[in-house]
Amino acid sequence: MMWFNLAKAQSFMPSQATEIAKQVDNLYGFLLIISLISCVIVIGGMIYFVFKYKRKTANDKTAYISHSTALEFLWSFIPLVIFLFVFAWGWYVYHQMRAMPQNALEINVLGKQWAWEIEYKNGYKAVNEIVVPINTDVKLLMTSSDVLHSFFVPSFRIKQDVIPGRYTAVWFNADKLGEFHIFCAEYCGTTHSGMIGRLKVVSLEDFNKYLEEGQEEGALPLAKRGEKLFALKACASCHSTDSDAVKVGPSLFKKFGAESVMDDGSKVKVDENHLRESILEPNKHIVKGFPKGVMPTFQGQLNENELNALVEYIKEMK
Repeated sequence: MMWFNLAKAQSFMPSQATEIAKQVDNLYGFLLIISLISCVIVIGGMIYFVFKYKRKTANDKTAYISHSTALEFLWSFIPLVIFLFVFAWGWYVYHQMRAMPQNALEINVLGKQWAWEIEYKNGYKAVNEIVVPINTDVKLLMTSSDVLHSFFVPSFRIKQDVIPGRYTAVWFNADKLGEFHIFCAEYCGTTHSGMIGRLKVVSLEDFNKYLEEGQEEGALPLAKRGEKLFALKACASCHSTDSDAVKVGPSLFKKFGAESVMDDGSKVKVDENHLRESILEPNKHIVKGFPKGVMPTFQGQLNENELNALVEYIKEMK
């Protein structure tokens, strides 16, 4: 009964709280109907033929049935058309789910045994509770501090593996006010079943109030914490942050989202995972024109929250 306390289910499916959820359900419903029709035709036809052509006496001979080119073509062509249609429909829905919108509200999510740790850009943290404004594109940037987890919101029809050592992302746009369950959909240890949370969709006014109340607790914004770490680790001695000036290492100014040419001629997009890898494994990819082995590794020196803060600071160098 707990499910219905958070989000009223409709029929046998969870409630639909995003446009993507409606599209997924439409596709699923189409597959159910087509499967039912196919089952009726195939099984019904077999039963019909069993009675129509069964031997009535011991002397009956098997009826002579010749092939039909038209029928053979149709029962191959029609399923092919349906399969191609379903593939195109599924690809469209999948593309909508995976194409991250520009300027989405970003929220950091850290999965750990056995809780979800949430951090907003203003530095406010929560555990097992995400609050988002209605009708707003929201991007969750996620990682794990221990084992593999999977972030699952049934009412949004979104599920994304949360992997230690790298970032994964998922987005949604909730169009229904209310509270919805968050589950871990990947077995992660003895208390896996207790790794649940809630996602609250509120008005924009209530969301801003929620962040303001959190900020009043004295939390330093994520990018500001990253700036302090950047200075503490003396990163500015090798990397420019306000211009394209070259120091010992490449400039980080306006680099997020751009492409960098590596010393082997390959091009790498500067995204969250590339920044993370450059901090923890600096010699794995070397930008063209810069020496190898100059930057030290920060593996084991930074926790996940500190990495998130550094990445956020570099992202805001505009």
